[in-house]
Parts: sequence; structure tokens; C-alpha cells
Amino acid sequence: MDRRRFTPPHRLRSRFIALTLPQGASIFRPKTQKSLILTNLAQLLAIMPYPEIDPIAFSIGPVAVHWYGIAYVVGILLGWVYARRLIETPRLWAGEAPISRTQLDDFLVWAAVGIILGGRVGYILFYDFPNVAADPLRALQVWNGGMSFHGGLAGTTLAMILFARRNAIPVWSLFDIVAAVVPIGLFFGRIANFVNGELWGRLSDAPWAVIFPEAGPFARHPSQLYEAGLEGIVLVIVLALAIYRFAALKRPGLVTGLFVAGYALSRITVEFFREPDPQLGYLLGGWLTMGMLLSLPMLALGLWAIVRARPAAAASA
Repeated sequence: MDRRRFTPPHRLRSRFIALTLPQGASIFRPKTQKSLILTNLAQLLAIMPYPEIDPIAFSIGPVAVHWYGIAYVVGILLGWVYARRLIETPRLWAGEAPISRTQLDDFLVWAAVGIILGGRVGYILFYDFPNVAADPLRALQVWNGGMSFHGGLAGTTLAMILFARRNAIPVWSLFDIVAAVVPIGLFFGRIANFVNGELWGRLSDAPWAVIFPEAGPFARHPSQLYEAGLEGIVLVIVLALAIYRFAALKRPGLVTGLFVAGYALSRITVEFFREPDPQLGYLLGGWLTMGMLLSLPMLALGLWAIVRARPAAAASA
């Protein structure tokens, strides 16, 4: 993919002034033409440069390895390491850990399949169905579109239910282990979105706004970083505190509920700064997006899981 190099702000001055001279040409719209130019120029000089990182990390012959793929692998592996630590810490559980190391290792493959298949199918159903219906082969063209978190969550949930039944594992405890580690993968995935220069935010005059190479000449919110912070860093800290400080794993379903509700709130918040998918736009009133719509049921389910969570002894009685 051709990626334009970021032009330093001082080299854009003449082009910028030419663009802002016509009446109403600026998105900031000060009262006078002079203040229009000065205000927009000040905002432009404050823009955070977009880092020029090739989406392809390295190539082995004809095979190109993308940062996005690496992010998935790293997120899954680090999540697996953290999950192992959880099941090997006896004080976190009411009794023995509900899953063995061998079973956790086996589940890693199930989780990877659920994430990838669910993520792709979810994207097709929620965001790209008309195009795929017109051209079914587009479903296999992973470079057209991408993955949906909500689809990946559904795929992983199905994998967890099937694996738990097959191995006689309490399903809510398996949900909790996976929920505790998912924010790690979300963090790396959103950073990869930023590296790819995709899923950018709405127009912004904030000092940290970014001009994305494929998003036109105007600065935008780096909403991928907002999501990495909320869905990744903040959520993993909240869940870790619940687990290590408040013994949340002793109440099956509590960690799951906290994650699902926390993700929904984070996603809905960031959607106010994120540009909606171009093929869908706003669904209602110039503000409601598909991401918000899909997150509302998650919020309700998360709150329900929190309310129904009971101590392990009571749950099994």
C-alpha cells in the first residue's frame, strides 16, 4: 500500500493559508478572517506527527508478516502466560483451580480459532454484508475490511462453552480466566490499528490530533490510542485489582461481568471520538454508530453477570 509521508507543519503553511482564506473554508470558523488564519495555523503547528511505521514488519521471501498479525500472536501468548499465573495461584480460588495447565494449553488453540473465525464472520455480518452478498469471494479477502471485536467475542464464547462441556470445566470460571486476559490482546490490537493508520477518529483541533496518511488533510483524534488505553490498560488494571485485592475469581462470573460491562462502557465512550465506518456512517441522529449499538447489549449482559455472581460454594450448592 502506498503511504504518503507526513509533511512537517512548517512546510504546510502556504498550502494551509490558501485553504483557509476562502470564507467558511475552515472547520474552526472564528469571527474574522485574520483570527481564522491565526487560530488554524496555531492548531496546525500543535499537531502530533503520525509515526511512519511500515505495516509490514518483515518479509520472508514472498510472505509479508504484518504488525497486525504479530499483535494477535503476542496478545494471545501474553494472555496465555497471565492465565497460567492465575490458575497457579491457589489463594485466588475458593478451592482448586477449575482448569489444569494441560487443559489451558489445549484451550489456546480453541481460543485462537474462535477469535479469528468469529472476528472475521462478525465483521462480514455487522459491517460488510451487502458487499459480501454481492461478491461472496470478498469474505476470503481479509485485506478488504478486517475483524470485529464483537464477532471475535462471540466466537471465543462459543469455543469456551464447547471446551468447558467437553472437559467438565465450570463454564463461568473459564469465562473469568479468559475475561481477565482479553484486555492484553485488545491493547496490542489497537496499537496495531494505529500503526496501520486505520479506524481513525473524527476531526479534531486537540494538540495531540494526528493527520493520518489515508484520512485526508485534516487532523483527527487518535481514537485507536484512546481504545488501547481504556480497553487495554485501564481494563486490565481494574480486573487485576478485582482479582488480587477483592478475590473476584471466588465469585464465578464476576470478572466476566466486569470485563463485558467495562469494555462496553469504554467502547461507547470512544465511539464519540471515532469516525464511523464509511459504508455504514451514523445509524441515527448523527451520533449513534454500529459500535455503540453492538455494545449496549454487552453492557446489559455485563451488569447481569455482576448481579448474578455468587461465591463459588453458594453457586455449586
